[in-house]
Amino acid sequence: MRPLFAFLLLFFSGTSCCFAQSVPSQGLRSVGDLKLESGEVIKNCTLGYRIHGKPNANRNNAIVFCTWFGGNAAGVEAMRPWLATDTVQYCLIIIDALADGVSSSPSNSKLQHGAHFPRFSIRDMVNSQHLLLTQKLNIKHVRAVMGISMGGIQTFEWAVSYPEFMDVLIPIVGSPQPTGYDLMLYQAIAHLIDQDPAYRHGHYTVNPHIASASMVFDLFLTTPANLAKTVTREVIPQWIANAQTQSAGHDWNDTYYQMNAIIGHDIAKGFHSSLQAAAAHIKARMLIITSMQDMVVNPGPAIAFSKLLPAQLIKLDDEKGHSAPDFNNPLMRDAIVNALAQW
Repeated sequence: MRPLFAFLLLFFSGTSCCFAQSVPSQGLRSVGDLKLESGEVIKNCTLGYRIHGKPNANRNNAIVFCTWFGGNAAGVEAMRPWLATDTVQYCLIIIDALADGVSSSPSNSKLQHGAHFPRFSIRDMVNSQHLLLTQKLNIKHVRAVMGISMGGIQTFEWAVSYPEFMDVLIPIVGSPQPTGYDLMLYQAIAHLIDQDPAYRHGHYTVNPHIASASMVFDLFLTTPANLAKTVTREVIPQWIANAQTQSAGHDWNDTYYQMNAIIGHDIAKGFHSSLQAAAAHIKARMLIITSMQDMVVNPGPAIAFSKLLPAQLIKLDDEKGHSAPDFNNPLMRDAIVNALAQW
């Protein structure tokens, strides 16, 4: 057992430890100073991205893949998304979200380092990605936008922020807005981070070990039934020791900032708090993939939202819970392949 993000990668990577697809070099492009919803600015905002496949003559065959909470483009590649997104036909562009340690983040910003980094929203993440695609990569329309977890949350935001920009939307274990249950979990983790003495409210000089936040996230990432089957009593002392002595493999300010972006997420904000009005604004076809045993992102809002649209809904029912998405799963893979081919 290992804390938080290594644990996250363990579940999301599954058995896909090697693959024939070549790994491209990491792209980095500045979109300039990014003005945020709050009015603050990320100075010299830089985004990381990885591209598989090539744009067609019309430059409209791109599939944008948004990264999950604490993840990056390399982690997405470990899931082999090309099992569902043919990179001969499509150009798969995986974009690192703000504060993932690759794109502009509290951990890597030279001008606004650490706690001096401005707070941003999920919409700010999406706006930065739109700037990258349109102004730096010369892509004005894409075949699809998709993502898992926080990537799915970004996909919902793409749907309302840039409704004409894509043909297909595929949020996977994402949500148009968090439930009260979700907010309790997210706020608890954010509180554990911020109140840890070593965190110093973001003003630390060495990335701290915040065992409590790591352990709580480990508990919710899958389900009690799955943990009872896969985690033996004998490994618990080592699990505790690891959480107390190892960093999360991810900068804690980056974690804290992304968590607060998720807490503030609600696609209905710009529609007088009406999800029905937000749904009416969406132009692209939507394939919504949920996990019925998800203990990190409650599937309820996504399921309810699907009924406001002519959307296809796929319900994964797996004891892995939030970690259920798998491009090797025929139910998920075939639904994505069919949506991209037929819509």
